[in-house]
Amino acid sequence: MFSFSPSQFRRVVRASAAYDLVVTAPFATPWTFAVAFSQLGAVNQALGGQPLAAFEPLHLLFALLMGSVVMVWSVLRLRAPTVQLGRYDAAARALFSTWMAWTWAQTGAPVLLLFLLPEAAWAVVQAWRVAAPAEDAGLRAALPTRP
Repeated sequence: MFSFSPSQFRRVVRASAAYDLVVTAPFATPWTFAVAFSQLGAVNQALGGQPLAAFEPLHLLFALLMGSVVMVWSVLRLRAPTVQLGRYDAAARALFSTWMAWTWAQTGAPVLLLFLLPEAAWAVVQAWRVAAPAEDAGLRAALPTRP
């Protein structure tokens, strides 16, 4: 069965953190959120969904808190990608995916699938097997070296 080497897995953790920065940055301030929410509403309608409900200040607060926390979490994983942080991120993504799927089942909003599918994929990838460092070293020893 395929397993990541520790160095490959650190690259996965770093890539997932970069993805989060790009996707979550619009949720970190009221001004960027207003633009992003408008665009998400347009995409949802273009995909056959209903207009998104208006956000009240209390709803906005929770979106901004989520955006802020995920931004900090992303920077941490970019600066120090470890197997342990990847595992925690996989658990968080499993939770996020669960609630996105639940909301999609309740609303049928197609725009949610644009977030749910990558979120679930990152959860699976970061929950994947990582070879023990000794296994990784053994594999490197068995492979031919480059001249």
